[in-house]
Amino acid sequence: MSMLAEILKQSWLSLERQPTRSFLTMLGIVWGIAAVALLIAYGSSLRSVVVSAFDAFGKGAVICWPQQTSEQAGGERAGKHVVLEKVDVENIRQEATLVKTVCMETVRWLPISYGDRMAQTAIRGVCPEYGEMRNEVPSQGRWLSPEDELERRRVVFIGYRLREKLFAGRPSVGETVRISGMRFTVIGTMEIKIQDSNYFNSDDECAWIPYSTAGDIWNTRYAAVLVYEPKAPQFEKASMAQVRAAIAKRQRFSPTDERAMIMFGREQFRPIIDGITIGFEALFTFVGALTLGIGGVGLMNIMLVAVDERIREIGLRRALGARRRHIQAQFMAEALVLALLGGVFGILLAYGLAAAIGTLPLYGPLYEDTSGKGDIHLYISLSTVGVSTAILIVVGVLSGLVPALRASHLNPVEALRYE
Repeated sequence: MSMLAEILKQSWLSLERQPTRSFLTMLGIVWGIAAVALLIAYGSSLRSVVVSAFDAFGKGAVICWPQQTSEQAGGERAGKHVVLEKVDVENIRQEATLVKTVCMETVRWLPISYGDRMAQTAIRGVCPEYGEMRNEVPSQGRWLSPEDELERRRVVFIGYRLREKLFAGRPSVGETVRISGMRFTVIGTMEIKIQDSNYFNSDDECAWIPYSTAGDIWNTRYAAVLVYEPKAPQFEKASMAQVRAAIAKRQRFSPTDERAMIMFGREQFRPIIDGITIGFEALFTFVGALTLGIGGVGLMNIMLVAVDERIREIGLRRALGARRRHIQAQFMAEALVLALLGGVFGILLAYGLAAAIGTLPLYGPLYEDTSGKGDIHLYISLSTVGVSTAILIVVGVLSGLVPALRASHLNPVEALRYE
């Protein structure tokens, strides 16, 4: 322990001899470690925002569109139109053991008005469970309830942009709107929903009513789509096969006919989202490491200069009994002291820059959202500091290794004769 303390003390004294050079060398490390920390923070926040926008579509929702059969089965010709009815939902509940919740959805593009304001948008008839499956979270009021469905209540839940079009910022819960001339009470609204995917229309532009109530406005015998949630994300693919088989059994088409039912689930696209976002994180980390590496090259050059300046000192130490490992430790310690000091100031600089920059626009301008929840937040976490420090130590060791090896391999006799 005393030997290590002595080596660090000697390293510090050596750096004090050339304060200007040591300071300028540290600047490269300071900027390099700040760049690493900021780029890692940027990549981490980018991944978080993109994944959040992807997950906003629904916790595990799978959307099923009925199409036409492409295979002959059960005596039926190919090209038969598949339809979705209430009995199909019952069959899925009984036979699809991997399905947690299932719901029919019907839609029409109809006028909805409040006073003299009107909008033409997607009116979607759904079940109460739909809200949890699709992350339709009320910011005011509530979502559709089982009682609304059972009693065919004329209630409506509306998206953020539709609320702004109709109410222009005024309170909307409890107000009465007209859908296709019929009176509906607004029971809830939601804030801006930042999401990467949707169907029919953006959720912010839509209105939802109970499926049973939709039957008072249009024919809802056949659903437009089927929405369900598997019991766990890893069961998504297997649950698709079960749902298709349950519908195929009644409608007499092949359960392997994927063209008969087109299904869209999140988990099949998650590897793509993860691959893209993790790729960006790795890219930003690599660019930051390169920036720090440039500072490391500068540190190595200065340490090589220091070796040339102290050849006689190295020869004298060897003559007095210092071994090669002691010389190596001396120069490695000097390099690491410079690197770590620069790292401390670099992390402090990163914190300051992150606080000054705050947020960077991403989804905000696209969705006209000023809350910042869809933008990138430069937050320097402990994990970011840890990764940055690990990269710094690697750079410091590599920067000091070549000068240390060169110094330790000097011939003591020739070193003492060096002028």
